[in-house]
Amino acid sequence: MVSNLTEALVQMGHDVTLFASGDSHTRARLIAPCERALRLDPGCRDPLAYHIMLLDEVFRRADEFDVIHFHIDYLHFALSERIRIADLTTLHGRVDLPELARLHRQFSKRPLVSISNSQREPLPWANWRATIYHGLDLRRFRFNPSPGTYLAFLGRISPEKRVDRAIQIAKLTGVPLRIAAKVDRVDVAYFHAEIEPLLDHPLIEYIGEIGDDVKSAFLGGALALLFPIDWPEPFGLAMIESMACGTPVIAFRRGSVPEVVDQGVTGLIVSNVAEAAAAVRDIAALDRAQCRRVCELRFSAGRMAADYLAQYQRRVDEVFPRATRSVA
Repeated sequence: MVSNLTEALVQMGHDVTLFASGDSHTRARLIAPCERALRLDPGCRDPLAYHIMLLDEVFRRADEFDVIHFHIDYLHFALSERIRIADLTTLHGRVDLPELARLHRQFSKRPLVSISNSQREPLPWANWRATIYHGLDLRRFRFNPSPGTYLAFLGRISPEKRVDRAIQIAKLTGVPLRIAAKVDRVDVAYFHAEIEPLLDHPLIEYIGEIGDDVKSAFLGGALALLFPIDWPEPFGLAMIESMACGTPVIAFRRGSVPEVVDQGVTGLIVSNVAEAAAAVRDIAALDRAQCRRVCELRFSAGRMAADYLAQYQRRVDEVFPRATRSVA
């Protein structure tokens, strides 16, 4: 999402500096504390060290920027309190952990953006400035007008994502399931113990992690995307990626799902496996062209960038009132 936002801002003509790994592809000015993405570097044993080096570089250059937009959770809060900057923080994860309430009360001045309204429910008193839904570069997602013959699962294999439910739904309906998912280090034991034994079935095909170059074909060729989550999902990027390809979503009613999926239009929202199996039988009736149109209207990178630009201007006006600004 940082990439989608960065490239959309550059396309609009803004001068953007991106602090990210050295293997990032961007039209912005890139400043990299490490050569490659830490998640893909088997030699990286302490990713926090690189984040601290990144923060040092950001704050040493702080006076070069009108606005600094953070996507690293709360690592920068203590520094942001001690320097006059127009900052904004998008929180991408869950905020219902008990320690976070205490942290956000201590740093209550830091302006926050949520990626769904449901995400902010555990901390309704926090300094939320807006809810800004994710947006996609829709040129990278090809629309497929024809329903496919298989169900798709895209994302992570972890206890909260419940790929085991997706497998159960496939077996109940007799519709093949293709699983394109990564296994993070923390979930390797769970994958081997709980999920791997379920993959040995003629209806189930485990592909592994896939890149954007094949994502359109994978999602666009599906009858539906299964999103059988069992946690308060803050957004759920796979859902809008599927809609962009014209493929409707069958999603469990948790977290942001009711905000992202338009019931009966871009997908069907269910409460259990039995309802999901029934939805598989009905999902082909949904208009795939309408899925794409809704995605273009609600979840484009241009719309996301415009929403953030409004918040950037608000922060600049708050921190540097027009009467006190010098003319450069």
